[in-house]
Parts: sequence; C-alpha cells; structure tokens
Amino acid sequence: MNKILRPSYIYLSYCCAAVLLLAACSSEYTPKPRGFQRFIFPEKQYKPYRSDCGFSFEIPEYAAVLPDFTQEHQKCWINVYYQPYNATLHISFNKAKNSQELFKLSEDARTLVYKHTVKADEIYETYIENEFVRGMVYDLSGNTASNFQFYVTDSSTNYMRGALYFNTRTNIDSITPVLAYLKQDVLHMLETTRWK
Repeated sequence: MNKILRPSYIYLSYCCAAVLLLAACSSEYTPKPRGFQRFIFPEKQYKPYRSDCGFSFEIPEYAAVLPDFTQEHQKCWINVYYQPYNATLHISFNKAKNSQELFKLSEDARTLVYKHTVKADEIYETYIENEFVRGMVYDLSGNTASNFQFYVTDSSTNYMRGALYFNTRTNIDSITPVLAYLKQDVLHMLETTRWK
C-alpha cells in the first residue's frame, strides 16, 4: 500500500507547484522599482572657522576642520570633514609672491580638474567674484573621484584650492542628493571667505 501512496503524493506536490507557479506569473505582478538610500538633511546652521594662516570662512555645524596628514601636506592645508556623509573637502592654502605665481597656481588647479576628463561626462566652469574673492568653481558630472572643485584668490597673494571627495567608492546616482546638499555648504564657505 505504501508503494501506491508515494506516487500520488509526488503527483499532488507537482500539481501544487504548477498551480503556484502559474499564480505567481499572473499579469498583476510588477517588480519593485530600484531604491536608493533616503537622506534627511539637517537645517543649515554655520559656525566660523579662523585659520592661523590668514583666512577665515563659515562651515556647517556638523562639519569639523582637521589637519591634513598626506605626504604632500603643508602647514596651511586642512580638511573639512562632513562626518554624517563620510565626505571630506581637501583645502590647500598658499601665499603667492606675485601675480605670475598666482596665475601658475590657478592653472595647476585647472590641470588637476581636467585630469578627471577620463571619467567625467562634462565639466562645468563657473566664475565667482565678490569684493573679497574671485575664482572658479568646477562642477564635474559623472562617476568621477571628485565631483566638485574650486579655487579662489584675492588677486594679490592669497590662494585657496579645494576638492570634495567622498571617503568611499561612490555611484553618482546614489550620492546626487548629498552632493547637492554639500555644494551649498561649500558655496557658502566661498561667499564667507575673508583674508587677513
């Protein structure tokens, strides 16, 4: 009697599997859309930062200024660390002796930006100027290592260059909201930059 019951259970299980498979393949099924992490950004509040090297600006409350410890670091190089977003704005400050040296520093910044053309879809240049600073902001689209860079100067001796990096491998689709949020902070920093 066991021999007769076994095939009927197998047959019944195949029938159930077929019914479930047909029910799962109905036209009412729609796949879930691709999802990304949701960010809730804090309200913008800024605090002043004053360097011993002769410049100052405002940074967001959630950011911290750390010394630069790279091999090439110099005394007046700093990092603005955006801890909630695991991003760092690397800032280098130099004193130029004359206008030729200032021009050379500006061209070096441009060269560094255009090294990203291998990965960048486009590079947008925006000239910025107010009574304290003038310079260039570079907005790079695509999966580049740094999507936002700048340099500013007082047109006489002070020169500051910055590049925003995320401290992890990034996908431009997933970092776009954070990048837009941090760009506002960097632009505010440039607007509030003052020289001694």
